[in-house]
Amino acid sequence: MSDGPGGHVEQPGPTELRDPLIRQEMKRAGVWFGMGLAILGVIFLAQPLLLIFAGIVLASMLDGGTRLLGRVLPIGRGWRLTIVTLAAVAFIIWTCYFAGSSLMGEAERLREAITLQANRVLAWGHSLGVMQGGAKIDQLSGQLMGTLGRLGSAVSSALGAITSFVMILVIGIFVAVEPRLYQRGFAWMLPLRSRDSFYTTAATMGFTLRRLMAGRLVGMAVEGVGTWLLLMVGGVPMAALLGILTGLLAFIPNIGAIVSGALIVLAGFSVSMNAGLWAIAVYLIVQLVDGYLIVPYVARRTVDLAPALVLGAQLLLGALFGLMGLALADPIVAMIKVALERHSEEKSDRES
Repeated sequence: MSDGPGGHVEQPGPTELRDPLIRQEMKRAGVWFGMGLAILGVIFLAQPLLLIFAGIVLASMLDGGTRLLGRVLPIGRGWRLTIVTLAAVAFIIWTCYFAGSSLMGEAERLREAITLQANRVLAWGHSLGVMQGGAKIDQLSGQLMGTLGRLGSAVSSALGAITSFVMILVIGIFVAVEPRLYQRGFAWMLPLRSRDSFYTTAATMGFTLRRLMAGRLVGMAVEGVGTWLLLMVGGVPMAALLGILTGLLAFIPNIGAIVSGALIVLAGFSVSMNAGLWAIAVYLIVQLVDGYLIVPYVARRTVDLAPALVLGAQLLLGALFGLMGLALADPIVAMIKVALERHSEEKSDRES
């Protein structure tokens, strides 16, 4: 500070960065400005970020399969990863081919049966005074899709869905091939004192995500195959298609089970009362096996998530980001919980 004209004391200006007070205020302003840019980036780049996270989830599946294959096949990791990747791609191609050729006619039959049964339910509700205006299922489905929020441009069309899937597959393969490379690259942007903590947290997240996705895949297989076999035994039509849909929807906890259960019950009652009751029994048996055997075992081995917490995250992320947010809500919540637990453990270690 110096004396200016008239003898008054000159104060440091915003360009006087040598002053400690100015540097401190500039740091604070930079932090707030950076947080604002980060929030805007998340808002405008939500869909690409979700695609990247979906690729990381796929990478955890491929890495988990590679580790599991290593227990029975002692060959190099690259070869094991190639086998797992080719097997996964072959299964996806076979499923699409099977669903596209053999089940296309059944899919149309399923749509007609569900529409007919749903309209009957709506008419019954209208006769009781529960539903007003004689609404049809086509009108309600349009309103429901409107309430689920916007679907991003990445999944707004068939071409966008295929492009998104290819991008997720490529990202997942690249990350699974050399995960430590990306860990070191991200850690390089952190201060040296925080890198050890980051590596530990990343390892814990990877372990949790692998176990969570392994349990999810087991649940999908059990629900899909079990639904298909039991519906076929009970004479419910379109058992194979309903089994595939149930297995795919099992990837989305809570909401997927509700949607698949509605499809199974409506398809059963489209044949007869006995087939409808059998469909209800099949749904309850499959969900009990998954809910009381598979899910608790996976929760004990990974991270125990409260169902209400997962459902709330699904509703929020589904409304904000559409189908992609709905499907990834569970692993996102699991990763956030792991990060918070690690932060709490580190804080307790510093205080003790």
